[in-house]
Amino acid sequence: MLNQTVKYSLTTKILIGMFLGILTGVLLRNIFPESTFVDHYFTNGLFDVIGKIFVASLKMLVVPLVFVSLVCGTCSLSDASTLGRLGFKSISLYLVTTAIAISLAIGIALLISPGEGVNLTSGATFDAKAAPTLSEVFINLFPSNPIKSMAEGNMLQIIVFALLFGISMAIAGPAGQRLANVFEDLNAVIMKLVSILMNLAPYGVYALMAKLFIVQDFSTIANLMKYFLVVFGTLLIHALITYPVLLKALSGLSPVTFLIKMRDAVLFAFSTSSSNATIPVTLETVTRKLGVKNKVASFTVPLGATINMDGTAIMQGVATVFIAQVFSMDLTLGDYLMVILTATLASVGTAGVPGVGLIMLAMVLQQVGLPVEGIALIIGVDRLLDMTRTAVNVTGDCMVTCVVGKSEKQMDLERYHAAEAGLAEEEVHLER
Repeated sequence: MLNQTVKYSLTTKILIGMFLGILTGVLLRNIFPESTFVDHYFTNGLFDVIGKIFVASLKMLVVPLVFVSLVCGTCSLSDASTLGRLGFKSISLYLVTTAIAISLAIGIALLISPGEGVNLTSGATFDAKAAPTLSEVFINLFPSNPIKSMAEGNMLQIIVFALLFGISMAIAGPAGQRLANVFEDLNAVIMKLVSILMNLAPYGVYALMAKLFIVQDFSTIANLMKYFLVVFGTLLIHALITYPVLLKALSGLSPVTFLIKMRDAVLFAFSTSSSNATIPVTLETVTRKLGVKNKVASFTVPLGATINMDGTAIMQGVATVFIAQVFSMDLTLGDYLMVILTATLASVGTAGVPGVGLIMLAMVLQQVGLPVEGIALIIGVDRLLDMTRTAVNVTGDCMVTCVVGKSEKQMDLERYHAAEAGLAEEEVHLER
């Protein structure tokens, strides 16, 4: 019994990797400050290579997983009205949670006033890219070349093509059924590949955390501590109070069970800072651990990763108040209502655009007459907050998926309440 190997859960391994990565980064930064050796061989060498390979491996799965999983889910829907209900419920819930998020952020920021008495200057600049118009958003939903859309990772176009392809399979008779069987097998194989990558996650997380805490400038956080804490605290309130309350009110499901089973997806999202890169783990979590059927999850999760930006909305709300206070500019109630409306609609309108969070913030600031240059003040602390925002976004994706799945009776409640659900699928056994 003494030589029996201790078996840790995947969550424990990821947490250990995260802690060791943070410790390594802090030690290297303080013991070897501005060391070219550490910078060359560790920061931009070992840690950079491992971290980028890990994130690239996750992104590698996103397009095939979303396409195959969504085709499988769509071709199994009984009628078009079901797809319409899924779309209406999902988009409505995502917009509602975003509106709640930014309203909460503005309220807390006005209460605490993080920008009062702050006298900051920044040498950084921010070039606000133009956001697409509403007509361009609708036109760009439909791919002229679906292969190009997949190569570029244009998630909304992939979703539209997968929906059309799945519907066509459903009405194609025997030929569609034969192809559906192939897609089901492909889906099973891809999900097993997800399991393999999840078992390698502790090493990727270690490298990402080590690199981040070597380069992170903590003096910047100290200067913006009040802003940082307001954003971080509001993100926690939204994730730990707003989502559980909505989940309980709209579905009757246990929020405690939900939050416990969200651990792995949240850690992945926090480490990668990318909702899209976390899609494979999010889908694995909602289907295998929370019990939502694939025909619902394959639609709501990719959609949520594209348009659900509650974490970004919270940053926008606090940043708007902060920048207004720093520049001593008063905003009216009408201005704040305009901020809420603009940020909520922009969460859909700017989907799929690089640097989406800052683009959305630039749109919001311009809408109420605040200087866009104010964004340069908060760029220094945005990296750590971006990690937390992504974790909140992924939690919201899973909450909406559970609510929609329960309302559509496409949920295995026994699996949802089973503590060990999904753990067996995470294990990888190489048999001869």
